[in-house]
Amino acid sequence: MDSMNIQWYPGHMTKTRRQMEQDLKLVDAVCELLDARIPISSRNPDIAALCGPKPRLVILNRMDMADPAATRAWCEAFRREGLAAVATDCKSRRGLTAFIPAVRNLLQEKITRNAAKGQNRPLKIMVVGIPNVGKSTFINQISGRKGAKAENRPGVTRGKQWVTVDESLLLLDTPGILWPKFEDPEVGLHLAYTGAVKDDILDAEELAVRLMELLWARYPQALEDRYKLEALPENPGGYALLEAAGRKRGFLLARGEIDTERMARVLLEEFRSCKLGRFTLEMPEESL
Repeated sequence: MDSMNIQWYPGHMTKTRRQMEQDLKLVDAVCELLDARIPISSRNPDIAALCGPKPRLVILNRMDMADPAATRAWCEAFRREGLAAVATDCKSRRGLTAFIPAVRNLLQEKITRNAAKGQNRPLKIMVVGIPNVGKSTFINQISGRKGAKAENRPGVTRGKQWVTVDESLLLLDTPGILWPKFEDPEVGLHLAYTGAVKDDILDAEELAVRLMELLWARYPQALEDRYKLEALPENPGGYALLEAAGRKRGFLLARGEIDTERMARVLLEEFRSCKLGRFTLEMPEESL
């Protein structure tokens, strides 16, 4: 499986990064949306360097799809790092009411300075995140408008736009940005599991084998329950798990061979749609 080294950086993202460097001069703080299931892999390592001393807020989105205990641990880890952190599920609006108070708390010194000068300027927040992390839905829900156009295809770019939340808060929407090279091949895999990287550049069967291995290591009971797995060897490999699940589902080809390609597509769909359960694939102690 060593061949599965995912690198994906559409040309427009280089331009996006340059634009972001310019736009940072216009804002008071940066809000980065992360996927709560993969907070390490969905975190652009360039953001800290790009932002410099700008105050930063982390949104752990898709909390409804992540392990709740892991999400709490991540929020605490980011706060220890000196960042504001809020867990949300943008589609259901869970957690969103904590965003504006978190922004005001983050920028309290600036608000106080402006008030002392008699200035009533709106706070300006840049919202950043990798493709398909739910950024447009977040902006739409916070602003109560249809200002940001949501796309469910990774890599579909849009121009920047300001979105008014109220007279005291403006959000700067930016196109999703991935980084030029994944230093760790696991990052590329984790992005692929969650759908942040286009499926058409991947081998679904290889990806599903890797995902099976990871889920078996972290959440074996969920796999056993969902796919009725039984009588497995002590340390089954990912392919054996995929075969066992395919056999239980009745995905058979001629001569009784198991249709592992079909099972691979089912596994990826059921993981991404949360039918398998709520999983977090990365924990704070692994890297921050």
